[in-house]
Amino acid sequence: MAITYKALINSKEMEAASTLQYVAPTSGRAAIDKFTATNTSVSAASVSVWLVPDGGSVGDSTLIIDAKSIDAGETYSFHNLAGQILESLGNIYTSGTGSALTIRASGREIT
Repeated sequence: MAITYKALINSKEMEAASTLQYVAPTSGRAAIDKFTATNTSVSAASVSVWLVPDGGSVGDSTLIIDAKSIDAGETYSFHNLAGQILESLGNIYTSGTGSALTIRASGREIT
């Protein structure tokens, strides 16, 4: 078994529409260690996060963060995502206020 520490989502402006951000490895799993969002705009912005298993879909049953409001200029660490496991081909999806937010996730891939 190999463990690789890596950026699961490199720093990027988040899209407004529900967007696939990460897929866990085919022959392994991934663990989220840290997930942050920084609001670079002058007004509050929101973010939603889904952890979707292989073959699943974005919806109420996979919603982990529901429209979390982040103040202007604030960086928020999502402590309830830390330690979450994505099984083989599991996905991270996000949506929200779009270009107002910069997101990043780091963690481990276990193969």
